[in-house]
Amino acid sequence: MDLLIAQINTDLRSSDALRQSSALLQALQQCAAGRDVSALARTAATEILSAPSSAVCKRLALDLLRALPLPPDLLDPLLLTSLRSDLSFPDPDVAASSIASFPSLPSHLLPSLLSSAQADIAAALSSPAESLRLAAVTSLSSLLPRDDLALMCSTNPSLMAHATTWWGRLAELALDSADAVSAGAFEALARLFQELEGRRMSRLAGDKLVDGEGALAVRAQWAADAIDFIWSRRNMLIARTMVMPVESFRVTVYPLVHAAKMVASGVVNTLRRIAKPGDTTIADSVESSAEKLVGVSDIVSHLLPFLSSLDPPLVFEVGINMLALADVPGGKPEWASAAIIAILTLWDRQEFSSMRETIVRAVATNLHLLDLGMQVSLFKRLLQMVRNLRAESDRMHALACICRTALCVDLFAKESVRRGQKPVPGTDVISLFEDVRVKEDLNSVTSKNLFREELVASLVESCFQLSLPLPELKNSGTESRVIGALAYGTGYGALNWTEPALDVVEVCRPCVLWDCNGRTYAIDCYLKLLVRLCHIYDTRGGVKTIKAGASQDQILNETRLRNLQLQLIRDLREVHTPRISSRLIWAISEHFDLEGLDPLLADDPEDPLNIIISNMHKILFNTDSSATTSNRIQDVQAVLICAQRLGARNARAGQLLSKELEEFRASTSADSVTKHQSRYVLQVIKYVTNHPDNRWVGVGDATGDYPFSHHKLTVQFSEASAAQDRKLEGLVHKAIRELWRPNPSQLTLLQTKGIGALHKELPKACTLTGSCDPCYIEAYHLADPTDGRITLHLKILNLTELELNRVDIRVGLSGALYYMDGFSRTVRHLRNLVSQDPVQSSVTVGVSHFERCSLWVQVLYYPFYGSGGSADYEGDYAEEDSQMMRQKRSLRPELGEPVVLRCQPYKIPLAELLLPLECSPVEYFRLWPSLPAMVECTGTYTYEGSGFKATAAQQYDSSPFLSGLKSISSKPFHQVCSHFIRTVAGFQVTFDMLYHLSIRN
Repeated sequence: MDLLIAQINTDLRSSDALRQSSALLQALQQCAAGRDVSALARTAATEILSAPSSAVCKRLALDLLRALPLPPDLLDPLLLTSLRSDLSFPDPDVAASSIASFPSLPSHLLPSLLSSAQADIAAALSSPAESLRLAAVTSLSSLLPRDDLALMCSTNPSLMAHATTWWGRLAELALDSADAVSAGAFEALARLFQELEGRRMSRLAGDKLVDGEGALAVRAQWAADAIDFIWSRRNMLIARTMVMPVESFRVTVYPLVHAAKMVASGVVNTLRRIAKPGDTTIADSVESSAEKLVGVSDIVSHLLPFLSSLDPPLVFEVGINMLALADVPGGKPEWASAAIIAILTLWDRQEFSSMRETIVRAVATNLHLLDLGMQVSLFKRLLQMVRNLRAESDRMHALACICRTALCVDLFAKESVRRGQKPVPGTDVISLFEDVRVKEDLNSVTSKNLFREELVASLVESCFQLSLPLPELKNSGTESRVIGALAYGTGYGALNWTEPALDVVEVCRPCVLWDCNGRTYAIDCYLKLLVRLCHIYDTRGGVKTIKAGASQDQILNETRLRNLQLQLIRDLREVHTPRISSRLIWAISEHFDLEGLDPLLADDPEDPLNIIISNMHKILFNTDSSATTSNRIQDVQAVLICAQRLGARNARAGQLLSKELEEFRASTSADSVTKHQSRYVLQVIKYVTNHPDNRWVGVGDATGDYPFSHHKLTVQFSEASAAQDRKLEGLVHKAIRELWRPNPSQLTLLQTKGIGALHKELPKACTLTGSCDPCYIEAYHLADPTDGRITLHLKILNLTELELNRVDIRVGLSGALYYMDGFSRTVRHLRNLVSQDPVQSSVTVGVSHFERCSLWVQVLYYPFYGSGGSADYEGDYAEEDSQMMRQKRSLRPELGEPVVLRCQPYKIPLAELLLPLECSPVEYFRLWPSLPAMVECTGTYTYEGSGFKATAAQQYDSSPFLSGLKSISSKPFHQVCSHFIRTVAGFQVTFDMLYHLSIRN
């Protein structure tokens, strides 16, 4: 290895460019293989970077230095010196190689380098050499939109002025005569717009900061200036793009479309207000509505011919962007239909196969932009396209879009008919899903296809989302169109959502007969929706009449629900597993109209009550089922509670069920727990039968609850089917939530709530130094748990009377933290610290996993830095550890001896490393069935009065707690707290909640 390094050193010192490049390539190969070639660093820096050499050699030498684990104290001066000198090199290829290396530099080196090289960068952007202009455009387009640079510009006015000038020059270069430079400028503008919304490039950067308000304001100003330039010169830019090669034309589409969309929708004014919050002179509109429409139409006319191109990526890019223009105010459905037809043509020709998921996502997301007839015609075809998608997340998102569109079309068409318009055939939910393959899947009992479970779950969860209040959106766009159509269809009525939900439960009825190998999530979703509809329409009271005040729609819906219940009761005989049978009996028994049964058919086996009781008998006496088809403890508990409810409601049901329970108690199928519970149920039925007028209301009231779930304790039930159910539930819930209740972007928050929505209070700073230390350091951190990164912000104050020429800040890590650049420590070099003048510094680290972690800050003073001699400072280092001694020996001798200040560790709270779990109230209450108990509630009252506290546990002759019960019992509060908990194991659990009641005169 030593001979190889010596040979490479010899080749690097030669003046032959070919030998130098081959030696550098060989060094990079050895470095990639894991071998230590750090001995080559100084030779590569002095002989290649700091000396005249070819552009290829300089780039290879730069890559080699960045790949070596060099300390920043050695690496940073080498990088800055070599890059700064190469910028003014006569050879444009060398200067281009230097400027192309800017995006790969650490963040803390950028401000000084960009400020000192601003004249050279401006000269490169105006250089007659095409290669130098292209390198400058490419480098700046990768560097300027990033979070770290935008945040630096917000605190550095000089750097902000330079960056604004560069962005103006980049926009002008979109009209450059060289095709490559023009395409690069268009791509730079596209990156700026994309970073404002998604910040993808900032997430990929190495040493990056957590975003702040300043970075958003800076980037908003750049975007607003770029949008104004594109909009004002759109005709020149359109003409320039027409003479570009086809392969370069694709990058020009997005900037033109995005600028037109921002102007037409008025978002550009919001960007101006973000950039200058206090400026009240910003007009609401730059042009009239007619001029906006004409400008948007010009861009659409420019793009429309390219939909028939033979280049699939170009067709897709143009189609996606035309869909965006169809969504702006004044957009036409014809634009959307032309784009979707072109995109679907790619699917039919089996071209662009690598983007199959993206094609389906684009069509499904923008389906609402079409007119009603075209939506209906595309619906069944889109279902078949979704079925064939491989990626589960894309399939779930497309299914969520399809289900929401189905509900939207159904509601919109029905409301239009109510208002006197001509009905459009095939717009109801039943007709939309009347596809041959879909019907085969739904009606097949033993099909192994998971798509049908995903479809049923997505449909039902969409109905639950429709039952919630629709979000209010003030801005125009995709979401506002969908919400507007849903609001038009429901009329903001409380129960109008139940009409498409009735169609859904009728379409998905065959799911109760499925044999899903133990999976129950889709069937549970269906039965939850059925129970909710039955509870809303009070089906246990029978079909209402006009004399009772019911409307025609209510009578029709209740009749449909009753017929559906009768059909499900007949389907009970064909249900495959006891687990599903018990859940179906629960869903039907509580809400079925027993009083409406014909007493003359009491002995008929086809009587609904007889069918229910015969299936309850099968479940009670079933002991042969496997764990995947039956959860016997839960199934028997559910049947016994259903028996109590049915027997308390109807005399004939009570009589039949008493015989069944007596027989069950006497059999060997019942254990001690179920025997005791059967005895309790029999006593309840007997009491209700003997005292029909003194019945306790709580026994027979419908609760509308469906306590079953696929959730199981993994320690007790390690079933593959439960794991598949949890995975499917996670995918469906994520897709539904992202579609119906998406997290608002920064621009959306600003448009709806104003600039105040982004104001964040900085966390409280923590002091890391002692009272007698020569330096005062305080720190606070910003955490981004989504990306797994933490930025530590330090404020350093020199408390001595001396001006310190150099101070190094070293940050060590413990726990789950790591440096993104791969080094074992990070160093920030500070120069010329004046007394009592605070200096800001920051460092960003990543978090690998959830663990207690800390950051350890060391401050190294160099009081003799720059004096030219060795240090005269004599400190007592006898007790220093060996690691510190090695650090001191490794220091460069001209720095002098350092003074080391060790600060207190900065501990990161564990809560900062956790992602918040967002959970809707409905999902929260669905967590209760996952417990191994039937949970209701109980309460302990705390009475406060007369200046002392008294509870039932206190020893008083007459407890004020007991005297207050009579007055409380008539209030709803008492009804909430008067329940008990009964576990599946048969014993009772106390679940106490303290309620503090304030009694005021």
